Amino acid sequence: MEFPKFLLGDNTDYPTAIFVVHTDYPRFIINLENDEVEWLEDFTKEDEEELEAEAENLIELATEFYDREVGRYEE
Repeated sequence: MEFPKFLLGDNTDYPTAIFVVHTDYPRFIINLENDEVEWLEDFTKEDEEELEAEAENLIELATEFYDREVGRYEE
């Protein structure tokens, strides 16, 4: 099964949180309420250096995805 690159998630245990799940490598979940990121991968030291360069871009893409989805609900 193929998943979209990003998924929205919520949970009634966290009523004010908005989660975006990135399903491609490197997989992560970001809570847009506080910008906390949970990586779902194990990284080597070399991976971490590359990840630092790409993380900002991935988080920006996740935020843009959320804004786009919310805009579609409002239409």
